[in-house]
This record gives sequence, C-alpha cells and structure tokens, in this order.
Amino acid sequence: MLKAKDIMSLNVITVSPAATVEALAKIFVENRISGAPVVDDSGNIYGIVTENDLISRNKRLHIPTVLRIFDAFVLLENPAKIEKEMQKMTAMTAGEICSKDVITVSEETSLEEIATIMAEKKIHLVPVVEGKKIRGIIGKIDLIKALAK
Repeated sequence: MLKAKDIMSLNVITVSPAATVEALAKIFVENRISGAPVVDDSGNIYGIVTENDLISRNKRLHIPTVLRIFDAFVLLENPAKIEKEMQKMTAMTAGEICSKDVITVSEETSLEEIATIMAEKKIHLVPVVEGKKIRGIIGKIDLIKALAK
C-alpha cells in the first residue's frame, strides 16, 4: 500500500507570512505551482496559500441581503463570512491571505486516506508534516502519477 512518503514531492517551495501577494503570484508562475505552505521563521507551518486565494482577491464583493422589519434591519448573511471575504480582498501579504486551518498528513498516511481527504475537503494540496515541520507536499498530480504506475 502506497503512503504519503512514497508519493510526496520533497522539493517544497514555501513562503514567509511577510511575502507580498505580488511576490506570491510571481513564485507560482515561475515555479508552475498552484500553492505553497506558509512557514514562520522557525520553519513551522503557519498556513497555506493557493491560486484560489489570489483569485479571490479580485472577485466582486457580494453585497449582503438586508431585511427591514418594522424599524430594525436584519442582515441575512453571516457577518463573519462577509468580514473574512473583505480581509482576503484587502490582503497584502501571504500571512493575511493564507488559510490558517491547514489540513496536513504524516508520512505514513495511506494514498486512499489522502485521496479521501482531498475529495471530501475539496483541497488540492496537502502538506506532509512531522510535528509542525514540513517534510513534503502532495498535490493532485502526485496522486494521479501514483495511480498511473
């Protein structure tokens, strides 16, 4: 049975939380990658940033629906969701735009478990970690290569 250590890419391109959004875009293009782990000064995982995060910065802001009942206004949208959208749209650095709830796996995680995580969580990159240190990364293409063997 294949495990994460058998299919992960070892050459992991990481970025610092201080990296600008423009620098991120350049790194993605130059290295032909769709995302990168964000690591702090100690090399610990801080978050993950993807192409979708960069694209989200440029989307149109959804104006929430407001319902007026008598003299009160009721917001029909989740205020926390709107605030999160606004933060992503105004982000200037990797630390501001990245997802901090990173789903990671260990080197011993099975291929089937990784595929399940990616499909159910709708994620395309999974860092392989030992503690908080990155050992590798698995993208969709890594899974497809493993299936092709």
